[in-house]
Amino acid sequence: MKDIGYKIVYAVFYVLSLLPLRVMYVVSDLLFPIAYYVVRYRRHIVRSNLQTSFPEKSPAEILHIEKRFYHWFLDYFFETIKLLTISSERLLQHLEFRGADQIAARFDQGQSCAAMLGHYGNWEYLSATALSLPTHPDAVMGLIYHPLRNKAFDRLFIALRERHGGTCIPKKDILRYLVGYRRDHTMSLFGYIADQSPKWDSIHLWLDFLHHDTPVFTGAERIIRKMSNAVYYVDMERPRRGKYIFTFRELTLDPQSLEEHALTRKFFVLLEESIRRDPACYLWSHARWKRTHEEYDRRVREGLIKNR
Repeated sequence: MKDIGYKIVYAVFYVLSLLPLRVMYVVSDLLFPIAYYVVRYRRHIVRSNLQTSFPEKSPAEILHIEKRFYHWFLDYFFETIKLLTISSERLLQHLEFRGADQIAARFDQGQSCAAMLGHYGNWEYLSATALSLPTHPDAVMGLIYHPLRNKAFDRLFIALRERHGGTCIPKKDILRYLVGYRRDHTMSLFGYIADQSPKWDSIHLWLDFLHHDTPVFTGAERIIRKMSNAVYYVDMERPRRGKYIFTFRELTLDPQSLEEHALTRKFFVLLEESIRRDPACYLWSHARWKRTHEEYDRRVREGLIKNR
């Protein structure tokens, strides 16, 4: 039954992905009024996140960003599904990778790399990073992911993420794989989406991020320091529909030389800069600030949080 469910889901999205991207954008525009005015998908969360992140903006400006976000979010869905059938040559016409030569240089020196990014732009397109490094065809271009509860959709996303050279590794297994790659002298570049909301027991750091006292995920930094990776921030830009620019900005070549949490702090400063440049392309529908410092302190006092 599981295979049948997957084949049905895959077939539906495969047929949809055969549409030209320009047609997909037309469909996206047609769906916008339904998603925004009828379904109103998480609009209360989006509105609240925007208002508290940009208190300096007027209601009209917030509304403008909100609508642009929903346009982008629908585009993101169709762009991602397009990965199932678009050729690598065609995909590269929509993508530009800047600074990939830095990654190649570290590989030449025998040092694997890590890329830190947020839920900004179309992060799924980074699964095609291997296309920007043709001189290192044996290097592993890895994507760390949290398996979806729906197994059919989980297999679907693995398929589209691996189609253009990506390698999907479940989050719980990542350290074991990285140690294996290092043992085998296999170069790797793994992407860490580092702006997830940590669970209560996993909160080790609070930062000022977009005018919020924000609990942040530090697991990426701990793994990167352990593996001594060269680290880059992926700055994403979307200058127009159908075009993404990914710029690899060096954070450090020696993460162990930095103080604890310095890497995470650097990442969030740069992510906020990206968001403020074009706020509409951030994932505002996520309830990112549902955990408060006050509630955290209360749980600590009552002994409900053990991992300290």
